[in-house]
Amino acid sequence: MTPIAFILSLPVRAYRAVFSPWVGFNCRYQPTCSAYALEALEKHGALKGSYLAAKRIGRCHPFGSDGYDPVPEPKAKSKRESDNA
Repeated sequence: MTPIAFILSLPVRAYRAVFSPWVGFNCRYQPTCSAYALEALEKHGALKGSYLAAKRIGRCHPFGSDGYDPVPEPKAKSKRESDNA
């Protein structure tokens, strides 16, 4: 995890430690939004991981869907991009 992504993960970790036990388990999605946010930050870094987490939280409302919603895998760089790097 990049240093900036780690810093962005701290509020999520604090939520899981402090508020999540009080709120209880009533998440519509699997994995939960906090687990999704941590995994998105880990896989995609600070910018895209934050975007994916915010997008997921935005979908979490009474009229939204539910079920299994994994973090998308990072797209592999094409051979041309990796040759230029």
